[in-house]
Amino acid sequence: MQNLLPAPLHRALMPIANWVRHHWRRWRRTPLAGVSVIVTNLAGDVLLLKHSYGPAVWSLPGGGLGRGEDPLEAARREVREELGVELARIEPVGVIEEELSGSPHTAHIFAGVCDRQPRPDRREVLEARFFPSHSLPEPLGRTTRNRISVWRARGVG
Repeated sequence: MQNLLPAPLHRALMPIANWVRHHWRRWRRTPLAGVSVIVTNLAGDVLLLKHSYGPAVWSLPGGGLGRGEDPLEAARREVREELGVELARIEPVGVIEEELSGSPHTAHIFAGVCDRQPRPDRREVLEARFFPSHSLPEPLGRTTRNRISVWRARGVG
């Protein structure tokens, strides 16, 4: 569906859609669920993204969980859609409860290894780069920082 619009138009509409979604969630306070994937390369560097919408921070691949969608399948789908790669192996790291856009949010966190250079979709994701895990860039999003902390606490990173 997203490929029906030309990429520049899609990118231009993303901030508007994100603003509407943020305010809708704040008003409705409907519980949400999503996934984040901490992708590393073979050297252990962490993949971070710059999105075409939302705050101008580095963040993780991921997104919302569809109704009835398995979190592991959602994690695979998000990485495929945003970065054009299939992760051979992806493992659960943890689940955290938080607030996102004023709504209760359950975040399923996964980790996987990528053996090739990701290709950002240039619609939702403008840039994707690997960074040494001991030297992550700023600004790093608050939710990204929290999710990486969970990953590190599990002794994965």
